[in-house]
This record gives sequence, C-alpha cells and structure tokens, in this order.
Amino acid sequence: MKKTFDHTGIAVRNIEDSIHLYTKVFGGELIDRYRSEATGVESEIAIIDIDGDRFELLMPTNNTTSPIARFIKQKGKGVHHIAYRVDDLDEALVELEQQGIRTLEGSRRTNKHGRRLIYLNPADTEGTIIEYCDYKG
Repeated sequence: MKKTFDHTGIAVRNIEDSIHLYTKVFGGELIDRYRSEATGVESEIAIIDIDGDRFELLMPTNNTTSPIARFIKQKGKGVHHIAYRVDDLDEALVELEQQGIRTLEGSRRTNKHGRRLIYLNPADTEGTIIEYCDYKG
C-alpha cells in the first residue's frame, strides 16, 4: 500500500511561543488550533502549514495523564511523531499485522477533522513513533 508523508508532530511546552516560531520565523500559516481532552490525547494542538508541509504542535493539557506530557518528561520537547497518509487505514492495519508490526493499544481514533489515525509501536519501528492516517469522509 502506498504511504505518503502527511505531517510531523512536535511536542512543545509553550504553544504560544511555538506558534510564533513556526509562523513568524519560519513563515508558516496557522491553519487550525483546538484542544482535545480525549483520553490518550489531552493536548492543545496547533496545525501549521509551511509551503505545503504540515506540522502539528502538541502541548499537553494534563501533566499527569497526557501522553505528550509523558513524552516531554522522558525525552524533552521536539519531534514526537512522523505521520504517513495511507489510502485505507483498515487495509493498512491488516498489512501491518501481516508484517508483524504492532500498534499502540488505545491509540486508534478519529480527530475533529475526520482523520482516522493510529500509532505504530515504536518498539517495532526503530524507536520512532509513526502515525498512519487516512481521511475517509
């Protein structure tokens, strides 16, 4: 199945400072900004477009349960994940299972824009958190 680069997720401590950096310094455009308190997300998210490349700035809203807070505590701020768009997430999951690649339990969801996504287990992806996503509907 074809995979196309979709976006880079960046874990940040201060979303205002990060938005400023990506818009004023790097020339990006703030496309969207929202807050998700869904279990396994618990973050404020800003979507930045820089000449067609997308970045998700992710700031934890709960420092005890947010996976972004855990990430920052363990690894510091910076690149959290790389996302690839697939034609069909369900088919991609079957392909991953056949290849012996696991996903992170409880990470499958649909965001507010209708993007279906799941995170691959970094133990199976050389330590990198990889997101697969599709845009069905």
